[in-house]
Amino acid sequence: MKSPSLLLLGILSSSLAAATVSEDVISDPATPWSRHTIDNTSRGADGVKLGDFNDDGLSDIVTGWEEGGVVRVYANPGPAKAREPWPQTTVGEVKNVEEAIFADLDGDGRLEIVSGTEGKTRTLYWHRRVEGQWCTDAFPAAKDTQMWMQATALDLDGQHGIDLLLASKGEGAAVGWLQSPAKADDLAAWSYHKLRDAGWLMSVIPHDMDGDGDDDAVISDRKGRRPGVFWLENPGATANRGHAAWKEHVIGALGKEVMFADIGDVNGDGLADVVVAAKPVEVVICLRKAGGGWQEHVLAFDGSNLGDAKAAKIADVNGDALPDLFFTCENAKAGREGIVWLEQQRGGPWKQHTLGGPEGVKFDLMQTLDLDGDGDLDVITCEERDQLGVVWYENPRR
Repeated sequence: MKSPSLLLLGILSSSLAAATVSEDVISDPATPWSRHTIDNTSRGADGVKLGDFNDDGLSDIVTGWEEGGVVRVYANPGPAKAREPWPQTTVGEVKNVEEAIFADLDGDGRLEIVSGTEGKTRTLYWHRRVEGQWCTDAFPAAKDTQMWMQATALDLDGQHGIDLLLASKGEGAAVGWLQSPAKADDLAAWSYHKLRDAGWLMSVIPHDMDGDGDDDAVISDRKGRRPGVFWLENPGATANRGHAAWKEHVIGALGKEVMFADIGDVNGDGLADVVVAAKPVEVVICLRKAGGGWQEHVLAFDGSNLGDAKAAKIADVNGDALPDLFFTCENAKAGREGIVWLEQQRGGPWKQHTLGGPEGVKFDLMQTLDLDGDGDLDVITCEERDQLGVVWYENPRR
């Protein structure tokens, strides 16, 4: 007779298996979308984040070039010139840059840039204009400490303006936050507060998961003792001023090597779902239940014409009011595809469509915008092995 612990393990395993639905994906090869280069003049483009940098009402892009050692901002030129290389500004030069975001840390109404580095640099930087010149300064509390992978700017304690929610990888990796002081330019006064141990954080997404009016944090952790997707419950500004703990809640994809995630209503029930790319070649869709809990749907690819999973993004690609998915890959060698889109069909299987074709090896996370002004969503991403650089693909629907 099995021991009680083994019986319990069997019951739990059966429950988990029953809670996961596997869905096939059928392939529909087509002509690749037109690719437009924003910038390919440095090396190792690593991520694209958006913000209205020049206050003209258009979303601009910030990117860190890991091997090139530069952080650049690209000014959106508008639909008429979007297909040309975009005007660029190098705001700083730092080694091993992995992350770059827009943030107004000093509250002057203008966006600055925060960058995070890995490798031997392991430092968080603030890039800002001082007397008309770009300056790069390290936050002492985040210097030579962790391999910084993700950063998000938001006010967590209700005082002194914007704080920084951070995540890292490797030895000593954690989710934590950098608390702003009374004067943002007093960099030595910024203080770091750890929230949770981590292995290798890929996503840190602010979202109000419990409807209490403040942003919680949805995270995807690909390595370590507990890989999977979770959300951390923000205890509120008052509690954060006392450096309170954030309660962890499981979303799904436990035990999988999860990559970049996204949040959105996939099935149209009004609840925020979570999708995440998972290695080797999967998309895990975690559908939120009205009564609490999550239902996992795994999109199982053939995988023969794709690289390894890297990122998933929710978007209505074809304008049929059904959310679809963009999907990027790394290691897309030997003619494999590194970026495709997945069509959600009413009552039918998901359908994989060609997007980027065989060009490009290592793609990254994505942003969606209507860049050419034709009413449909285009997709912005970057590629760092074939040196395609920062690019956007033109949706051919219109």
